[in-house]
Amino acid sequence: MSNQIIEVNHQKIYFEYQYSDKHRASLVFLHDSLVSTELWRDFPQKLSQALQCNVLVYDRIGYGKSDAMKTHIRSQNYMELEADILNEILSQLNVQKPILFGHSDGGTIALITAAKYPKSIEAVICEAGHIFVEEVTLKGVTDALHAYQTTNLPQRLSKYHGNKVEMLFKAWTEIWLKDDFKSWNIEYLLPKITCPLLFIQGEDDEYGTLDQVDKTISKVSGNKDKFIIPNVGHTPHKEVPELVLEKTISFVTSLSTD
Repeated sequence: MSNQIIEVNHQKIYFEYQYSDKHRASLVFLHDSLVSTELWRDFPQKLSQALQCNVLVYDRIGYGKSDAMKTHIRSQNYMELEADILNEILSQLNVQKPILFGHSDGGTIALITAAKYPKSIEAVICEAGHIFVEEVTLKGVTDALHAYQTTNLPQRLSKYHGNKVEMLFKAWTEIWLKDDFKSWNIEYLLPKITCPLLFIQGEDDEYGTLDQVDKTISKVSGNKDKFIIPNVGHTPHKEVPELVLEKTISFVTSLSTD
């Protein structure tokens, strides 16, 4: 993997790109609200090896080795803005046939990108993404905030984000816990998604119910499938990696035979 920096909107974004063949699809990994490129561990490489795909992973602004956020204040459409940044990254790097694999916030950003730029995205794997706000989500964020205030969570996160931890944590928790964010909803965008979609979710996800999956599946226009995993929480790719690898490999392989 080559480690590089790309500049978007005058800010530096860290990425790793393993590129071998312009004729092959590129798996693009979008991390969640608290992690970074490094915390995908070997999951992207395992998928890339199994599928013989190119692979791109990157740190969003404020995370990992990318530049810090300019402010912790986020607008209600912050994930739509991240979709625009992703589209710019794909354009600058000339990524061919991108297949987006997004977890949590990353899953939502993947859905929005496929809706806003339907001609650019080959397929989406959305793992534990959100399309609207639920009480269980707010409880999960509140519990995480309590852990941040009472445990060594800040120190653990600083290993990956350095001195950016306080700002990124504040950005995440404050927007989700704002009263007016309860009305946030991207269901209106979903019919614009025409590419194939696989939605993966743990049945015991502490940040969202299966309504997130079912309503997404019911509204998107392209071919769609869901993979609900019993006794699994918010991070299936970490909790049951082999199951997620197997299902994702089957899904991506089917794209070339459709």
